[in-house]
This record gives sequence, C-alpha cells and structure tokens, in this order.
Amino acid sequence: MQRFILFLDLHDDPGLIREYEKYHESIPIEIEKSILDSGIKSMHIFRFENRLCMEIIADESFSFAKKGEMDTLNPAVQAWETLMSNYQKLIPGTPEGAKWVLAKNIFSLTS
Repeated sequence: MQRFILFLDLHDDPGLIREYEKYHESIPIEIEKSILDSGIKSMHIFRFENRLCMEIIADESFSFAKKGEMDTLNPAVQAWETLMSNYQKLIPGTPEGAKWVLAKNIFSLTS
C-alpha cells in the first residue's frame, strides 16, 4: 500500500468553508467511483481553519498520472473540480496545473 499526504487551502470565508464541508458530507457517486477506480482504497480530508490535509491510502497500481488521465476524461469529475475551485485557494509554491500539494515525509515512527 502507498500513503500520500496532500495540502490545499480554502478561501478564508466561514460561509464558503461551511458550503465546502456540506458538499463533502455526501459526494456524488460518480466522484466516489472515480476515486475507487483509480486504486485509492481510502481518502480522508481534515481541516484546520482554512487549511485542508488529505490522506490517501492506495494500492500499488495507483499513480497521480493515471488518476489525472482518468479525471480528464470524466465529465463528472471535471464538473466537480470546477465546482470545488470556487472554494479552493492554491498554497504558494503549488506546481503549475496542480491544486493539492504533495507533502514530503520528513519523519516516521512505526512499531
């Protein structure tokens, strides 16, 4: 299994943040299917203030390149991404064409 941690900011507006969370209470089935079909086994999004942290656990077949290709060809995902863009704000330093920024693992402790 692979684990990825990503970050993204929301616009710092309590009303928009509430709306964003409301959308995530029950995502469209097409979006859920696209996530699972890409090899993602679990996805969690956490929020502190306007900063989001996403944890992805995926099987070995998953890649961001493959997920990106699948998303480009999926009209439901494109519509969802367009909608979510109304709430999201890029973190400074975000690579061109990306929204979520992949975090670098700097420490691990396992038993």
